Amino acid sequence: MKQPCVYMFANRRNGTIYTGVTSNPPRRAYEHRQGLVEGFSKKYGCKILVWYELHDTMNEAITREQQIKGGSRAKKLALIESSNPDWNDLFDTLI
Repeated sequence: MKQPCVYMFANRRNGTIYTGVTSNPPRRAYEHRQGLVEGFSKKYGCKILVWYELHDTMNEAITREQQIKGGSRAKKLALIESSNPDWNDLFDTLI
């Protein structure tokens, strides 16, 4: 599945949140879940896909990612809670 996407992974409910962007959501989600992505998400165990948003172009996705990263933690939590109040792992919805 090639589709520009902004996503957030967490290590637990209300825990550490990682925000990223990709052109291949299922592959990138698999990499995070398996700990194959070096850096922040691996260090903090962010393996639960708690939010994602698909876009028509990569430029739109990158702009949205920057907007989310520039926002407060409260705004990130509100975004997750608005569509996934139970913080379920959304990995299976990508396939």
